[in-house]
Amino acid sequence: MTSICVFGAGAIGGLMAAKLEMAGMPVTVVARGPHGAALASKGLVLRSDGHETVTRPRVATDPSDVGPQDYLVLTLKAHSLLPAMAQLAPLIGPHTTIVAAINGVPWWYTFKLGGDLDGRRIESVDPDGALTSALPPAQVLGSIVYPAADVVEPGVIEHTYGDRFTLGEPDGSRSERAARLSELLIKAGLKAPVRPRIRDELWIKLWGNMAFNPVSALTGATLDRVISDSGTHAVCRALMLEGQTVAEKLGVKFAIGVDKRIAGGAEVGAHKTSMLQDLERGRPLEIEALLGAVVEMSEWVGVDMPIGRAVLALVRQRAATREHG
Repeated sequence: MTSICVFGAGAIGGLMAAKLEMAGMPVTVVARGPHGAALASKGLVLRSDGHETVTRPRVATDPSDVGPQDYLVLTLKAHSLLPAMAQLAPLIGPHTTIVAAINGVPWWYTFKLGGDLDGRRIESVDPDGALTSALPPAQVLGSIVYPAADVVEPGVIEHTYGDRFTLGEPDGSRSERAARLSELLIKAGLKAPVRPRIRDELWIKLWGNMAFNPVSALTGATLDRVISDSGTHAVCRALMLEGQTVAEKLGVKFAIGVDKRIAGGAEVGAHKTSMLQDLERGRPLEIEALLGAVVEMSEWVGVDMPIGRAVLALVRQRAATREHG
């Protein structure tokens, strides 16, 4: 039996764990606090498509009780990885596949990238190399997360839309480990295509997040208002075009144009971006993986990002001001 552990079993991790359990594939989730207590006592409740299902994944508070896994699925926010290093260590063996289901530019981005930037550390997301050391890029399988879900109360996940977890090797190969996980997720009723150019798809999602998230956090506006207002629409579009130039210098190919990507964001409607939600809830903001890393990489490839640098400075100050009252 393939061992799978979901670390960060909040909305997205909980959705994946519940789906796998429902399909008869045992999963371990690492969770603490009220959410972890609810999972242990009442099970993991998934509300999706008008149905409510109670699942019973194994719940662990101490990863040392679990041991190395075949697949370790990380569904944390990017800035939560470093504080979690000590907890993650017992779950990782030499043959563990680390599934990085994390938004933004990941620590492994330059692994097998090729060219002069191959293996270069991204200071914004891995300032001292601790992530690269603890989570070896050679063991990483990239994943782009598309579903939307929320923890509506401890132990209860509400799934609103989407069922795709795209997978891809950093070197573009069609590996056995990717094919196996894809098969398991498909059996669980999820879409899990394996793509040869995972960074292309990573950028399509990042493209919107790098603009919509910080602008919504700065303005307090929901996604529909950010996009329908001519002023903030123009700021987001300009920022996204800067990002596109950086990505293309890094070898990325965009399958759609910027206006189609913005239109896709508009379809989501009156949605509070994750960064705005975190700001309102007093949580750390996912600034560096979504925008800081893009601005850093722009300097690598000689692209000026005046809008990006301005928005980054403003949202960093917004976070610092909130933090220090």
